[in-house]
Amino acid sequence: MLTELDIKIIRVLQNGLPLVSRPFQAMAEKLEMTEDELIDKVKSFINDGIIRRFGATVRHFDLGFVANAMVVWDVPEEKVSETGRIMAGFEEVTHCYRRPRRPGWPYNLFTVVHGQSREYCDEIAKRLSRATGITNYSLLYSTAELKKSSMRYFE
Repeated sequence: MLTELDIKIIRVLQNGLPLVSRPFQAMAEKLEMTEDELIDKVKSFINDGIIRRFGATVRHFDLGFVANAMVVWDVPEEKVSETGRIMAGFEEVTHCYRRPRRPGWPYNLFTVVHGQSREYCDEIAKRLSRATGITNYSLLYSTAELKKSSMRYFE
């Protein structure tokens, strides 16, 4: 059960970290508590499973990464785990996950790469292919950056 203080903290956290050198200190001041108290509370939220993770939301287009490709791979089922581990090990791969095949859709492993050109993304896909021996793949490029926001649990 969340306390009123818990809800106040979540309200502040769900707005994202302020872009200052000590974001928890800035948020703690808003909450009229110390930075250490806030950090301890966040740690307890994580330990209790109330918060699963802290993450950054990057707006790729604003940073100049205008070529964003989902590379879909047709990987033999017995090789999916090993292939996924190899591909996830590439620093250029930001997401790597398995999905079930669908009728007319042979792909079962998905990777996401970002670059400043399609040629760059194409080259990464070729490197992934060479590293894994998987040659049946396709690159699907995004055409727009859509909604990027975190869940809001309390207003």
